[in-house]
Amino acid sequence: HRDAVSQETRPTETKIATLAWRRGMLFETEAPGGTIRLDGKAREGASPVVALLMAAAACSGSDIVMILEKMRIELTELSVEVQGLRRGEDPRRYLSLHFIYRIRGAGLDEQKARRAIDLSLEKYCSVTASLAADIPVTYDVDLG
Repeated sequence: HRDAVSQETRPTETKIATLAWRRGMLFETEAPGGTIRLDGKAREGASPVVALLMAAAACSGSDIVMILEKMRIELTELSVEVQGLRRGEDPRRYLSLHFIYRIRGAGLDEQKARRAIDLSLEKYCSVTASLAADIPVTYDVDLG
């Protein structure tokens, strides 16, 4: 008798995040490198929805660094901006995400940059892959 869950979708790792409430809408967690603060009012830390954008940017950016290294591109600069369009009513979830990648590096051209970005957003970035499937993800690239 075979499991209903295929080998591809069978969980292999559990991640845990524990945040402690401090006051108001402020929560904190200890992480390597220091304390991370999330604030539902966005006064003393990033709001949870902005933190999601930050996580998506860092996830995709990390993928791109690794992919470009494998392409033997000598990366000199990378910044990732993410714009998230949200619903006006509750739940105020994201309706779309738009990434803007600014990338500089020796040997980098638009085709290689777009290949790295496409691989990240379509295959490797676990944060964007964890979002609802109906959220369109688009991007622009600036090679300056």
